Order: sequence, then structure tokens, then C-alpha cells
Amino acid sequence: MNMQAVSHSQTRNLIMSRCRRAVAALFLVAACSFPALAQHSHDAQPGTADQQNKASALIRIVRQATERFKDVSVAEKEGYVLQFGCVSGPDSGAMGLHYVNGDLVNSGIIDPTRPQIVIYEPTSDGKLKLIGADFLVIASVWDAKNQGPPELMGQLFHYFETPNRFGLPAFYTLHVWAWKDNPNGAFVNWHPKVSCQLFNPVQ
Repeated sequence: MNMQAVSHSQTRNLIMSRCRRAVAALFLVAACSFPALAQHSHDAQPGTADQQNKASALIRIVRQATERFKDVSVAEKEGYVLQFGCVSGPDSGAMGLHYVNGDLVNSGIIDPTRPQIVIYEPTSDGKLKLIGADFLVIASVWDAKNQGPPELMGQLFHYFETPNRFGLPAFYTLHVWAWKDNPNGAFVNWHPKVSCQLFNPVQ
């Protein structure tokens, strides 16, 4: 009886020990996952007054720097070329048409007045409407000289692994929806109110 009692006690202690380790592991996973979650949601609601001021300033600078690109032919004359078609997602809206400046991408420089990409949305009259800009830097170029992801006026860039749908090496990117309000935040990747339905690649 005594040996059986000891056996039951040891078994109970072993189970409790395993349960405590499992709970600790789950807590650790949750704690480690939180920064990644925060990076994806940080830009939806800037917290402090300083963050809000920086976000507003960035949007204002991007608008001023890209206003001339409302005419897509001006963007094309300055080296921006349509790539990737019209980027859409089944559940997240779309990113629209990306006109990419290869020289700016290759430079690896992040400058709020010189976005690597300007973004358009096709309209019912066959024209393109400027809706935002995208700052993009190849991860290997950035990581060779810096620690941690790029940041522009308080906004952390998002990381895209390779392989990816764009056929690019791993890269960091920051969308700025300067010309079309995004209900999910001005700096998230996808815009729920952007559509590619009117895109005609033959045009």
C-alpha cells in the first residue's frame, strides 16, 4: 500500500511538473510572438502624440513629394515602370498597381521624398488614380550595414521573406496610403478599399 501511495504521489508530481512546463512554454511562445504582432498592428493606431505627429508629417511629406505623379506619365518619365501587374489578395483587399523605380530600389536609400514605388488604382474611365507610395529596400543590402528593420519617421518596415509572390529576394517594405484613406491604418500593407477588378493589362 505504501509503495502504491508513493507511486501515485510520484505520478501526480510528474504530471503537475509537465503541466507547469507546458504552461510556461505557452507563455514564452506568446511573449515571443507579441513583438511580431505589434509590428503588424503598430501603425493602425499611433499611440502617443509624438507618434501621431510623426505619422501625419510622413503622410504630408509623401503627398508633397508625389503630387506630380497624379499624372502617371510624369512618373514614367522619371523612371517608374509598372511591375507585378495589379496586386490583390483574396481576403485583404489589394495593393494596386506598383510603378517601381529600379534605380531607387538599387540605391538602398530610404528618403521620404523619394519613394521607390508609387501606387495607383485602375478606374472606370480607364485612367489610373494615385493612391499612395511604397518604400522598399532589399533585405541583404540593408542588413549588411544595419541592425534591425528599417524605420522611417517612426514607422517600422514590414519584412517579406523569399520566395514571395513578387519574385524578389527578401525585402523590407513600408506602404504609405497618402492619397486614399485606409481604415486599417495609413501604413499597413493591404488596403481593403482598393480593387483590381478594373485593371486591364492589355491597355
